[in-house]
Amino acid sequence: MSIIITATLSFETEADRDNAVRLTAPVQAATRADEPGCLAYCFGADPAEPTHIQVYELWADAANLALHFDHPNYAKMVEVLHNCGGFVSSENRLYAADDRGTVYGDDGKFRFDAVNDQ
Repeated sequence: MSIIITATLSFETEADRDNAVRLTAPVQAATRADEPGCLAYCFGADPAEPTHIQVYELWADAANLALHFDHPNYAKMVEVLHNCGGFVSSENRLYAADDRGTVYGDDGKFRFDAVNDQ
């Protein structure tokens, strides 16, 4: 079972948000490269909300995610976010998910069967 984390990070200004994206980029790259089980780790500027960063993380399993919270990369990310200027708040969620394949079938249509549990 994969673990998905989503978050919205709020900043005082668009400039603060853009600075945070720039400053967190090296930590994002290090997390992807250094941490086993990290399948995706992206902090990106929200194009519709100028003061928000959208976070998407995908972890292979809970054990690797637990290791992440004790890893120096995590500590560095917290440090960067709390010292980059203008950070207001974070709203985050964790989801446990199984891989149900592609969104679209060979016919190019949404695979409703992938989400229909009946």
